[in-house]
Order: sequence, then structure tokens, then C-alpha cells
Amino acid sequence: MLGYFLTDTGRVRNHNEDAGGIFYNMDRQALAVVADGMGGHRAGDVASFLAASTLHKKWKETKGFDSPEKAELWLNEQIHKVNDVIFEKAIQNEEYQGMGTTVVAAICAEDFVTVGHIGDSRGYVSNSFGFTQITEDHSLVNELIRSGQLTPEDAEHHPRKHVLLKALGTEKNISIDTKTIGWEQDNLLLLCSDGLSNKVSDEELHRYLIEGDSLEHSAHQLVSLANERGGEDNISLAIIHHSSDEGDE
Repeated sequence: MLGYFLTDTGRVRNHNEDAGGIFYNMDRQALAVVADGMGGHRAGDVASFLAASTLHKKWKETKGFDSPEKAELWLNEQIHKVNDVIFEKAIQNEEYQGMGTTVVAAICAEDFVTVGHIGDSRGYVSNSFGFTQITEDHSLVNELIRSGQLTPEDAEHHPRKHVLLKALGTEKNISIDTKTIGWEQDNLLLLCSDGLSNKVSDEELHRYLIEGDSLEHSAHQLVSLANERGGEDNISLAIIHHSSDEGDE
């Protein structure tokens, strides 16, 4: 399974509050993570780093999963533990009060992908059915779209577009969305922060993903496109290719 992670500060902000990576466990299954932090005094980068590093540490100690049920249970438990870590650190340190982060994490096994997320960082899959968003944003505008109060077109320019309804670390009790999809040879998985999805359409995401010379090439092209269109936010993405080639990871 090939993977590539890329994060970029963008063209406006002076530091990067995104974190993530692609990590492998003892059975060579992959865990991809993208976290988009928020909070004053650089606390957002603390929250996102804690999310990514804590999941990475636990994943290294984990053997592979042979069923979606086990993968979903592990992901749900570990993201809840990360929430506790961030929440407690915010309580203990005044400068970190109110910090939080989105997270989207995917366990990539041989024949399934299990995704867990909270916030508006997204997961997409490219397979024989096309290109599909497999997460649903926990945001105010998405809830307004779901209830019929807002069209997707109007949501693009809504003044409260960045308001989240849920995030990791901002409260003691959280609920996480988890789901599992089938995963076959040559399928592609994309995880990204809203610094990318707010600037690049789904159609463009898919095209750059499948037409790139390599995962690295696709990732850099997508980041460049988001920056060309303003780059007001940090931009992060993780791409996993279901491939038998164990070459360049």
C-alpha cells in the first residue's frame, strides 16, 4: 500500500496548525491521519500535533485488523482517548484553553477502509463507482444544507462557513462518525483539511488524483492549485493507493 502525506502553511498564515501523516503497523496496514487545529496563541498546532502523534504511537503498537468491526472499535476508542488528552492539556494550561482540532483518520486494510472523523476535514475514495466523499462535515453550513435552509451554492459564500458544530478536545464528551467501505486494488483514498476542499472542487480533486505521475506529484499539484486560489488556510492531504507495489512510500 503506497501513501504520501503533504502539508503546507499556505500563502497568508504565518504558521501551520495542521498535522498528520501516514503510518504503518506491525502487519503493514496503513493509518492515514489529517488534523486541522484551532485555538489562540498557536494552541491549534498543539492540538493537531497531539491528535496525530497520539494516534501514531498507538498504531505502531497495533497488529492488523481482520474485520471492519474491530477496526471501527479501535478507531472510536483511540479518537476518544485523544480527545481526553487534548481536553486535559487545555484545562491544565491557560494558554491552551479552548484549543481543539478536527481529525479524519483511516485504517487501510487489504479489503476494507475504516474512516473515523470529527469536524470538517474530509475523506474521499476513488473506485469503480467514481469519486465519492465518504465523510460528512460537522459544520453549521452543512447542517443548514441538510435541513434545507441553505443550498450548496449559497454555502460556498456563507459568512459562517468555518463554524464547526463538533471538534476534538473542546469538550469532555464527543461523538465520532465511523464507517467502513470496500477497498480493492488500484482504489485511491484522499484525506484532506478544508484548506484544500474549500479551494478545489471534487471534480478537480479526482482529476489531479488519477492523472498525476505519482502520489507525490498529485499532492503537490493540488497544494499548488489551492495556493493559486488564495491559500488563505493551511493545506494538508494524505493519499493512499491500494497497490501491491511496496516501493516508494
